[in-house]
Amino acid sequence: MPPPRTPERKLRHRLAELRGPEVQAKALDARALAALAANPGCRRRAILDGAGVNKAALASALGSPSVFGQSQFAFVRGNAFEAKVKADGGTELLRLAHEKLDRSAEPPTAARVPDLTAPGPAGRLERTRLALREAAEAAAAAPGTWTLLDHPMLALDVAGSPAFLEPDAVVVHPDGSWTVVEIKSFPMLDGAADPSKVGAAARQAAVYVLALEEVAGRLGPPPRVRHRILLVCPKDFSNLPTASAVDVRKQRAVTARQLARLTRIEEIADTLPEGTCFSPELPAEQLAAAVESVPATYAPECLSACELAFHCRDRARAAGAVTSLGRPVRAELGGLTTVRDVLAAAHGQAGDPDDPVVAALRRAADLRAEALGTAAAAAPAAVREVAPCR
Repeated sequence: MPPPRTPERKLRHRLAELRGPEVQAKALDARALAALAANPGCRRRAILDGAGVNKAALASALGSPSVFGQSQFAFVRGNAFEAKVKADGGTELLRLAHEKLDRSAEPPTAARVPDLTAPGPAGRLERTRLALREAAEAAAAAPGTWTLLDHPMLALDVAGSPAFLEPDAVVVHPDGSWTVVEIKSFPMLDGAADPSKVGAAARQAAVYVLALEEVAGRLGPPPRVRHRILLVCPKDFSNLPTASAVDVRKQRAVTARQLARLTRIEEIADTLPEGTCFSPELPAEQLAAAVESVPATYAPECLSACELAFHCRDRARAAGAVTSLGRPVRAELGGLTTVRDVLAAAHGQAGDPDDPVVAALRRAADLRAEALGTAAAAAPAAVREVAPCR
């Protein structure tokens, strides 16, 4: 007799149907979660990520392949630098953690580096939780003990579905507190790195901080999860590691708020037509219809964060959606959602004159017409004043 189908099992079965038969789920990582939290109103991305759909393969099948991503050279260089930072039991990494975050503690000498291997993500998740609890107990029993967790496995509930996350490292300080470590291959020049890259790393680390806080909340007493993460990068133009403490409290608060606003995946799945499937093996027409059955909230920022951005941009432009002009413009236009509506309101063909948005558009249209009319009238006079060439 088969086991009863619980709501959780039913959801997993439904997501597998959306993903396609025999299609392996693509796990969410912290980078994808940070991008997902940055656009919580996009139901399309929520259901595709929740179902584990490979959006890069989906975009290629739709004829709008994504062009961003890490090059193979950068990937190899990043792995080599991370291995250098963690060599000798993480001696250099712990030295940087002590120097940048915890100078009042005992300097790290012989740190604990527990083995986190286990079968499957769920097994590694439990092994990580056990290692974190043991590290907190070891710090309480033997003051001065440092622990380094290399690639621990964490989990975070995202729109009703668990996402497994793997930070570069987590350091357990002698006082039992926990710090997230982000190792990046972009350089720190004269002690400072590219602000945009540091911001992206901070948003990614904020996801790990949230996941660590969930683990800490299950322990008693709960250890403190530090909101200053350790960002490790190459120093200047060398391959020597240096580090900086980055406060991620703002990014953590924003990410937590945005993830809480995400529409639950089962609610989106229930609105889809029967038989909807996002397998890249389907014919292009059927696949396009399946994708279009889920509304998207496109913004130009999606171009650097989502593999389906080019497809969604083409559809937004074809529909004349003002979202293709950017979120600030969309916010200023109120209930006017298409370019056609905006132009009609500006030319007095539609819209309530008492609406401040409509009034502002008509005022702008009048000023534009006045400016163009003045310029057109001044042009012939300017031509007459120019002396003929001899």
